Amino acid sequence: MTQLLTQRHNMQIINETIYIETKQSIGIYSITPLVTAIIQSSAIKSGQVLVLSRHTTTAIAINENEERLITDIITFLEKLAPTDANYLHNDLEKRPNIPEYEPRNAHSHLMAMMLHNSENIPIIDGKLALGTWQSILFCELDGPRKRSVSVQIIGI
Repeated sequence: MTQLLTQRHNMQIINETIYIETKQSIGIYSITPLVTAIIQSSAIKSGQVLVLSRHTTTAIAINENEERLITDIITFLEKLAPTDANYLHNDLEKRPNIPEYEPRNAHSHLMAMMLHNSENIPIIDGKLALGTWQSILFCELDGPRKRSVSVQIIGI
């Protein structure tokens, strides 16, 4: 039955990549306009979009993109996993095969574990079905760096 539905409705799968060059060690960036543009160019009217961070020290979240709240979120994450705490992961001399540019970033991995690496959002009438104050946020936890986010749209 699923195969028949797919054929009848010409289900499409579209894969795109968003590239982000972050500016801070910890920063939160709205990528809602970029995801919206990909959906608009796809012409998909009904389906869903998966937004996936491709890094172990970044995250994807849905929340309000308000400057003071963003500062609160960063402060909260820094309290959960302080940069200067004593982490085993940061004992680079005790880890095998470590590149010379390896950062001491255990706190970033721990912050990422508290968040999500992806979000799945419905598409209704060709638009993201987000609430009034919701935005798709890319969370940089170990920057500044060049990062990428996978966007996969499935729909008709």
